[in-house]
Amino acid sequence: MSGVMLIGHSANLKDESVGGEEKYVIEKVSKLQGDTWLFHARIQYGSHDIPVPLPVTIKWAGDTPVITITDLTIPGLGTYTARVLLYQDQYAGTWSGKDHGGQLFGKIVRQR
Repeated sequence: MSGVMLIGHSANLKDESVGGEEKYVIEKVSKLQGDTWLFHARIQYGSHDIPVPLPVTIKWAGDTPVITITDLTIPGLGTYTARVLLYQDQYAGTWSGKDHGGQLFGKIVRQR
């Protein structure tokens, strides 16, 4: 996962809208312990470009990794819960924040 970008969109269930393009730039990934990994990422959407270290749990559904975060506070953005499945060159999942949530989906693009 190091050196990839997740480029896609998120849909908000509250008003059934699909937002503009979002990018999650995964610069580096390192294992912490057990199922927990540290993603050094940049979250880019609209005029935002926020670098953040994200400790995430990776669970496996057969050969498919699922990013699992529960009530993770992301500085400058809020607290979120998400389940994101990664397979071949695509990702899809669900997310929720304090008073909203929805789905996210897109493609995985290798940078190197």
